[in-house]
Order: sequence, then structure tokens, then C-alpha cells
Amino acid sequence: MPTTPAPGRVAVLGAGPAGMAAALGALRAGHQVVVLERYREARPAGNILNLWPPPLKALRALGVDTVDLGAPTDSEFRNLEGKVRVRVKLDQAVKDEFGGGFIGLLRPELYRRMLAAIPEGTIRYGQQVDRISQDDREVTLHLSDGSSETHDVLVGADGIDSLVRRTLWGDAPKREHRLHIFGGFTFADVPGTTPNSCVLTHGPTVQGSWTSIRHEGRDGHQWWVLTGTDPDAPAPADLKAAATALAAQFPAPLPGLVAATADADVQRWVLRDRPALPQWSRGRATLVGDAAHPTSPYAAYGAGMSIEDGYFLGVALRGVDLTDPVAVAAALQAYEAPRRPHTARQVQQAYLLGKVFHHTPAALRPVRDFVFDHTPFLQKVAGDSNPKLINEQLALIEG
Repeated sequence: MPTTPAPGRVAVLGAGPAGMAAALGALRAGHQVVVLERYREARPAGNILNLWPPPLKALRALGVDTVDLGAPTDSEFRNLEGKVRVRVKLDQAVKDEFGGGFIGLLRPELYRRMLAAIPEGTIRYGQQVDRISQDDREVTLHLSDGSSETHDVLVGADGIDSLVRRTLWGDAPKREHRLHIFGGFTFADVPGTTPNSCVLTHGPTVQGSWTSIRHEGRDGHQWWVLTGTDPDAPAPADLKAAATALAAQFPAPLPGLVAATADADVQRWVLRDRPALPQWSRGRATLVGDAAHPTSPYAAYGAGMSIEDGYFLGVALRGVDLTDPVAVAAALQAYEAPRRPHTARQVQQAYLLGKVFHHTPAALRPVRDFVFDHTPFLQKVAGDSNPKLINEQLALIEG
């Protein structure tokens, strides 16, 4: 009978959703895992969040408690007059299992649930890695305190400015979307909201959207407004005032949701990504999440794809002798080969949707809007394709 390989040593750089999912995946594959996080805690980068069903299924498979995690919603795109341009129509079996397509929640609860599933001591905080080197036998991490440590596999989950990505593939400029987003949340009772709903409304150059959320047993709503910006310009001094001005052109309940939001619960992000890499892994190191495929919120899939990455990496590492460089290379290639085209498509679609909705020249906007309002084009691109991709990804996840 074949023998089971001894547990390997896996290091994960970064304790965001991608890093935590990768750690859980590698632990469930039977390996020893350490997560190195440079901050003193695993801190959410932002407040509002939506997940599609595949990452929820991946979280379950990774041992994360997903009971009552978020509010399942049905999603629609509308124009300013309320005409529905897109309905995301999931298969009934998916709705029966997950309640809806877009799951509205807040990032802190996702972090809390994932952290609760990770064994105590797995994450080491305040660990700044300055340099990485590797050979056929091991990966060496050189820390800012002058110490070093070795591992069999390194997983770069260290975000859009990833040291691991830069070490493996060199530096490259980010791609600016020339857009920024203001977002927030409230648990106030605001007229015009409907339960389990996600409504994305587009004006000529601004998107204004809201969705139901559930957070720690409380029902509420999150919202966002998205428009063009100079990425080098300073942030507005008053984020809520800027969001209020943008939301004023939209129908209820969006202006009321913004008004009901505490100033401290409004955040802003400038949208950036990076072009797709032809390869994520080299030697004993690979990438997950934003280190591999930073994604605009227009895809609403960045955190979700990060979670899926961690799950699929764990599956690829099952039964692998991590002391064997050939076996490691084969496992990392098996992990990334199906993920690269899937994530590249989502990243590029998000980038293109941002350009179409916010950077179309003024003279062409009436033509754009006529196509969106009177043809099935947008339904096919944004509505019909999503359920198909959701089903494909669900089928790949066990359980």
C-alpha cells in the first residue's frame, strides 16, 4: 500500500480572506501551516462585502461556520427611470441551497468566522518579511528583525502590492481604472428598501447601488456610489458629503441610506488592478487572491475568488510530498491552471464594465443606453453569464 507523505511545511504571507482560506485549505490537506501577518491583527480592508454562492460553498468545505452569514439577495441592474436592464436568474436549486445569488454582509463578520476556524497559534502577527529566496529544497523567508525561517511551500496572499508576486515575476505598474467608490452601511429603517434585494442603478456616469445585509444577527443595508476620478487627486475631505452629492440623483432608497449612515461608516477606495499573469507559481511559491488577480469591485468577486483560491490550493496539496520539488511543482500547476482563465475573465470584465459605464464619451452615451435599455446585450453579458459561471464553480467544489 502507498504510504502517506509526512506533513509538509506551508507558509502563507498575509492574513486576509485569501491567506486564511489558503491556510485552512493546507491544514485540511494535512500539512503544517504558519500564517505571517505584518499587522498586529487580521484587519478587514473595507467594510461592505458581497459573496456569490461558490465562495460560500468553499467556506463550508474549509470548515467555516456559514450559518446565518449574510443576507441572500436577488440582483437587478436598472436605469435611473427604474427600467430593469438585467436580472441575475439563478437556478432554483442554487437558490434553495443559498437563498439567492448575492450574499450581503460586512467584512468584519467574514474575518471573525474565518479566524474562528483557524487553530490558535497558526497566525503570527507583527511579522514583516523583507526578502524571499528559494532553491529545490526549501523557501527561505528573511524577516525585518534579522531572523530567517524555511518552509516547503510559500503562498503569497499579500495583496495587490505583493512581495511574493514581485519576487517571482518582477514589478509592474498597476492599471488605473480612474474610478473611485464610496460605500457604507446602516441598520436604520429606511423607506423604499425591500428585503433580500440588490439593486444596481446606473446614471450617465455614476453607479448608485444598495443591497440587503445581515451582520451578527442584524438586518440592514449597505450602499455604494461609484464614479470617475483622478487617481492621484486627494480624497474628499468629507466622504459622506461627497457620497451624498453623488447619491442625490438616484431614486429612493439610496439617498436615505446614505443619510442614515454614520460618518465613521463611510469609506472610499480608488479602483486599480493588474493585468493577468501567464503564470502564478514558480518553484515552491505560488499566489492567491489579490496577489494573483487584484480585482475591481465591479466584479463583486474579489474576496470570493480569493476564498476559492485557498480552497482549490488545499485540494491540490492533498497527499503531496512537499519535500519533492517535482511533486510540488505539479501540485501548484494543478491548482493554478484552471484558476487563471476564470479569474482573468472576471478581472477583465470588471475593468471593461467600468469603462463602459463611466468613461464612455458623452456623444456615445445615448447609443450605449439605448442598447442597454432596448436589447438583451447587457442581460447576456452581466445576467445570463453569471448563473452559468456560478454553476460551473459550484460543481468544482466538494460537498
